[in-house]
Amino acid sequence: MEKKIGAGAAMPEFSLPRAGGGVVEIGGKGRWQLLVVYRGKHCPICKRYLLELEALTQEFAGIDTEIVAISADPKEKAEPHVADMKLTFPVGYGLQVGQMRELGLYVSAPRSEAETDRPFAEPGVYVVNSDGNLQIVDISNAPFARPDLAAIAKGIAFVKNNGYPPRGTLV
Repeated sequence: MEKKIGAGAAMPEFSLPRAGGGVVEIGGKGRWQLLVVYRGKHCPICKRYLLELEALTQEFAGIDTEIVAISADPKEKAEPHVADMKLTFPVGYGLQVGQMRELGLYVSAPRSEAETDRPFAEPGVYVVNSDGNLQIVDISNAPFARPDLAAIAKGIAFVKNNGYPPRGTLV
């Protein structure tokens, strides 16, 4: 089994093209960031999760936390998908298998061409603190298990207000 990325570790830094133009920057110091990795346009559960995240954008802005979502979808799937959902936060596309592995994500092959045409990441949620380290890590091997985004927002506020360290760092 591959080693999963650890809580408290430095978040890998990379960039991906952004739906609608530009790039999204993952990781780095100086800001809090919520990174949501979603399976892709083919996943109806992901769509609901991204819409839930969109509904919470003001809550995350209120705790000074940048939202970014990424997937392995190519540009021709990602851009219309993001536009159709009217997402206002940055969404990156083109996540590669090597990057998925660096993030410790589970990777799946498509069940059919109707699903998608490339390997894709199963869901992951990461909170990167202002030191560029992983404050919260939640990685799933299936689309059905995802953290409550409102609880994540409340958790970030608690961490910031109380100097709460990353948990789960003992190996």
